[in-house]
Amino acid sequence: MSATNDTKFNSAVFLLTGIPGQEDAYLWISVPFCLMYVISITGNSVILFIIKTDPSLHEPMYIFLSMLAITDLALSITTMPTILGIYLFNSREIGLDACFAQVFFIHSLSLTESSMLLLMAFDRFVAICYPLRYASILTPPRVAKMGLVFVLRGVVLVFPVPFLLKRFQYCRANVLSHSYCLHQEVMKMACSDITVNSIYGLSVKLLTVGLDSLLIFLSYVMILKTVLSIASPRECLRTLNTCVSHLCAVLLFFTPEIGLSVIHRFGNSSSHLLQILLGYVYLLVPPLMNPIVYSVKSKHLRARIIRVFIK
Repeated sequence: MSATNDTKFNSAVFLLTGIPGQEDAYLWISVPFCLMYVISITGNSVILFIIKTDPSLHEPMYIFLSMLAITDLALSITTMPTILGIYLFNSREIGLDACFAQVFFIHSLSLTESSMLLLMAFDRFVAICYPLRYASILTPPRVAKMGLVFVLRGVVLVFPVPFLLKRFQYCRANVLSHSYCLHQEVMKMACSDITVNSIYGLSVKLLTVGLDSLLIFLSYVMILKTVLSIASPRECLRTLNTCVSHLCAVLLFFTPEIGLSVIHRFGNSSSHLLQILLGYVYLLVPPLMNPIVYSVKSKHLRARIIRVFIK
């Protein structure tokens, strides 16, 4: 095969994309992105520091929250080099191996985030539906094992993806529509049949994010059923209020995640800008908003944070 028809695997690169048509304003656009990363990294680091140093917060709910904060930190660090590289330095090129590594980390961390939200829903379910058995069900060793199992689930399921991508030859027009690499987009750049990748990617998504969202929904159905059986409206509202921060985190993660997946599979060229914007919301907003939401809604956590900064 001639060199004009095929690009050698080792020399090929992908070209990342910022916001089309706004190239002259990239430096200004980088300012809100930098602020988002600073707030995300600082916020999640503060959450981790407070939970680690305060023994009164060494409870299942806060342990799961610390796992979510670690996931959000890792997700921010994974996307930061390529996104800021485009807007600050107009650096669009990314090598195949670097792209495949980013695919692995983005997708495994996304599955881990979904798992953490499921575990936090389970925590709320046990706390509200079986309050007398809460301490015996969610013991520290069991909480640690649950967290480890779900982290391994994400790593194991995404581990084959870079190797499935690496077996392809890629065409010359390797322009991606995001500022980072996603499996569902990179595989479309291949010059070969991508059926295996497509089926595997969809199966993993349904068995993880799809199943997690279903179980979270069912847990809240059970929580609502239990809460509505409480005679006092004030007690009912107080109990539901403990779930507000988690519900916000669930909506912030699953809404853009599902929307982006649908657009990648069924969208057309008219939805290109929406796809770019949803991609940023999907990866940047949850790490940004989760520490803010939990700090505002959790009275105990808020009090500890205020105490640390007032000293």
